[in-house]
Amino acid sequence: MDASAAGENSEEVMSGRFKQDPPSSASSDSGGEDSSVPQMEDEESNTDIGDMESSQPTTPRPPSTGPQQTPTQGALRSPRTRRQRTASQSQPSRSREPILRGRRRTIYTAGRPPWYDCQGQLVEPFVIGVCGGSASGKTTVARKIIEELDVPWVTLLSLDSFYKVLTEKQHEEAARNEYNFDHPDAFDFELVAKTLVRLKEGKKVEVPIYNFLTHSRETKTKTMYGANVIIFEGILAFYSPDVLKLLDMKVFVDTDSDERLVRRLQRDIAERARELDGVLKQYFKFVKPAFDYYIAPSMVHADIIVPRGGENEVAINLIAQNVMTQLQQRGFKLREKLANANFGMSRPNSLHLLPSTPQIRGLHTFIRNKDTPRDEFIFYSKRLIRLVIEHALTLLPFTQDVTVETPQGIPYEGKRIATEKICGVSILRAGETMENALCEVLKDVRIGKILIQTNLDTGEPELYYLRLPKDIKDYHIFLMDATVATGAAAIMAIRVLLDHEVTEEHISLCSLLMTEQGVHNIAYAFPKVRIVTTAIDPCVNEKFYIVPGIGNFGDRYFGTEPSDL
Repeated sequence: MDASAAGENSEEVMSGRFKQDPPSSASSDSGGEDSSVPQMEDEESNTDIGDMESSQPTTPRPPSTGPQQTPTQGALRSPRTRRQRTASQSQPSRSREPILRGRRRTIYTAGRPPWYDCQGQLVEPFVIGVCGGSASGKTTVARKIIEELDVPWVTLLSLDSFYKVLTEKQHEEAARNEYNFDHPDAFDFELVAKTLVRLKEGKKVEVPIYNFLTHSRETKTKTMYGANVIIFEGILAFYSPDVLKLLDMKVFVDTDSDERLVRRLQRDIAERARELDGVLKQYFKFVKPAFDYYIAPSMVHADIIVPRGGENEVAINLIAQNVMTQLQQRGFKLREKLANANFGMSRPNSLHLLPSTPQIRGLHTFIRNKDTPRDEFIFYSKRLIRLVIEHALTLLPFTQDVTVETPQGIPYEGKRIATEKICGVSILRAGETMENALCEVLKDVRIGKILIQTNLDTGEPELYYLRLPKDIKDYHIFLMDATVATGAAAIMAIRVLLDHEVTEEHISLCSLLMTEQGVHNIAYAFPKVRIVTTAIDPCVNEKFYIVPGIGNFGDRYFGTEPSDL
């Protein structure tokens, strides 16, 4: 098994947001210390979430101020078929360019900001339902709402992704334009409701991809996550009571029927290779009656009715203003709250601090000294890292006594670890320095990676990239970061693991240096997570750097310190 990658059954995710300019690169939560990160290799097997781009875009990467340190360099490549890149949008756009180029902003790939509060609990997203007749401009309205919203993360979910799997007889009817795709029975509303619930919980979902040419679901799915705002659009978005109660705002797009017919003819003939006679037959036999019987009556549920669809900028602006008002009531500054949180003086029981022996203090003397050469800094850091990993292993459950026979034929009563499913997850970039130590003490251990950086504009941590085994929920996790200041990045990484169904008590956070505040923040949010470190410093400064600290651990280890310092 490849010990330097997540393995054959792994999931890779690049995250995205909306922003006027390409994103700034800054630190993971290493005491504000890891200001330069390796650029991610833009592989086809990556999965984009939230960037609202085409299914295989050219993805801008977070810039690096130093040489590239590709985290998977030299790793063995799996022979598996590469997965298609997907976006936080359940229907792919036709353009390879970002689909939203507004008057003020263009979409760029960047990081996902926190979707939880300083207690590690989920901040409930705002869910907008957009309903209207076929070709009424629902998707256009949804995208224009997104463009007007000043929020960094939006998920767009389409009802078109949830058509039921057709039987052989229904396929034959569809080929003759005799199957009613506009009837409620054509949609899997139970799966829609389950998907929206998971998105509201911030967890990942696998959204079906429906092929309108073959009238079938593809074998691949789109990986999506919840967001600050979730927009669900479809002709029957208001039909299911279970779905309706999940919507915070309901928008109905009211477009003239003749205009809708013209748009449907253009779409079905140009995009779905339908014949004119077949489109008209389907429209008058199924589409129009479905609108009259199911869609138009659902207008009574609407909070806002938008005449003329995407052309109605006044209505779209009002919707965006209302949504922003709601979001501001739920808003927060995560890292600032973490840095200023007040806790009691006693340290939590989940903290496992290595004894402050002369050896450990001697190693800290080397790595804290600003004049220590890089080669010695790396050497003594590796020694400390090995001690942390070994100590964390002693905290895992071991089986009862196991008897083995020695070469001298004498039985020996020993112990054996209770689980062989252990996975290391490094918080890039500094956490990657701890991977080798884990691989040296655990044979064939699997390794996952999470990239979290600080946005220079907001000061908040953002999730840029993750690569985790598909079955990570079954593993004990060693979450590795060289230093922890406020704990914002560690809390985000733990939140990611929990959203992938990892149990809290199966997570061990390993670090060389933490602050008192960071320890308390993490323990308060996740009391069952084991925290293992060699030393604890008293505080962070106004820039969230650990004091007295080690300096920028990533820069010192990888040799990317600015030349003028």
